[in-house]
Amino acid sequence: MAHFTRRKFLQVAGGAVAVSSLGFPAIVGAASKKVVIIGGGVAGATAAKYIRMADSSVDVTVIEPNKQYYTCFLSNEVLSGHRKMESITVTYDGLKGHGVNVVHDTVTDIDAAGKTVKTAGGQSFAYDRCIVAPGVSFKDNIEGYDEAAMQTMPHAWKAGEQTVILRKQLEAMPDGGVVAIAAPPNPFRCPPGPYERACQIGMYLKEHKPKSKVIILDAKEKFSKQGLFTQAFERYYKGIVEWVGADKGGKVTRVDAKTNTIYTGDTAHKVAVANIIPAQQAGAIAIKAGLTDEKGWCPIDGRSFESTIHKGVHVIGDASVAAPLPKSAYAANSEAKVCAAAVVDMLNGREPGDPSLVNTCYSIVGPNDAISVAMVYALKDGKLEKVEGSGGLTPMDSPPEMRARGVQYAESWFENIKNDSWG
Repeated sequence: MAHFTRRKFLQVAGGAVAVSSLGFPAIVGAASKKVVIIGGGVAGATAAKYIRMADSSVDVTVIEPNKQYYTCFLSNEVLSGHRKMESITVTYDGLKGHGVNVVHDTVTDIDAAGKTVKTAGGQSFAYDRCIVAPGVSFKDNIEGYDEAAMQTMPHAWKAGEQTVILRKQLEAMPDGGVVAIAAPPNPFRCPPGPYERACQIGMYLKEHKPKSKVIILDAKEKFSKQGLFTQAFERYYKGIVEWVGADKGGKVTRVDAKTNTIYTGDTAHKVAVANIIPAQQAGAIAIKAGLTDEKGWCPIDGRSFESTIHKGVHVIGDASVAAPLPKSAYAANSEAKVCAAAVVDMLNGREPGDPSLVNTCYSIVGPNDAISVAMVYALKDGKLEKVEGSGGLTPMDSPPEMRARGVQYAESWFENIKNDSWG
């Protein structure tokens, strides 16, 4: 991918966001219309806020079981000790300020024909349009890795309690212990995440437990930003971080939580800390509601993110089949804005316009060192495609000044997307 300047990307991305989410006028005074949104993560929260901003006559309800949300993005910094849990915690007060009705309950059923959502608390919500943003659930692809095992071999792929467990295990392990990260097969939430995590844990070990190491046992033979991450491993964590691809025996097939042992085929790895990240699929409610295909993800119309299986239901964020967009927080935010614009159009009898979407992703790989990737996407012949020449990747061997600015951009991006989604 060609290199690009930050200014060039922001110019292109700014235009793309305007097309997809900010360009439609606010509408007031129309008849009441009901939208129910399932899930209050990046995608669900952003969609709720932007629908209300576009059309204040729409009655928007977000149903989310948790009263606080923990951002997965930049949660790896908690593991290195460079960020506190408080900084990745958001509430729903901002959405309430936009007139969104926030209900803390768990959705148990979506009746697409009857246009009704039901919850574990016995509530029922009628809708004109339903937006499903359930994130991911885990597949049972590793023998022995169940709910109980998650407490001793945390995945920390849904930030919060799991992040705290993993951080405490790193603090408690003896110097000289091995941390194993089992990286999942594609597709999964946050493709660069396991490798950024290895860098963040590597930072902690290098400073506090220099005799320890991290081994990444991967179900894949290649991964996102591989050249840049490999360079970071060599630059900062030589002898500390090791990656083992599937072709070299890295695929984890079984775990024994009682002995903290990971198996790659017949090879046993007894480790001090085991971070097991399973294969993934759409969130459980999407599966139960029949919104998924044979691979476990939700096919959508790229113009509106309306399900191609159930009309009147839209799916956004990690659960949707939106390739070539990755399953990332920024992509979810962008998809939510496109969906919000389309829903407002449909509720008001208009055809949705052609969307443009944006993704950018930062990975902090060392002290004062961050790498990034960015891309703009558009709809062409009914399919989402990359806009060639619109994005790029941090160059290999880029100067320290560029990478230091990358950290500043990452920190700024983090605060901005939190405010944009929940503020």
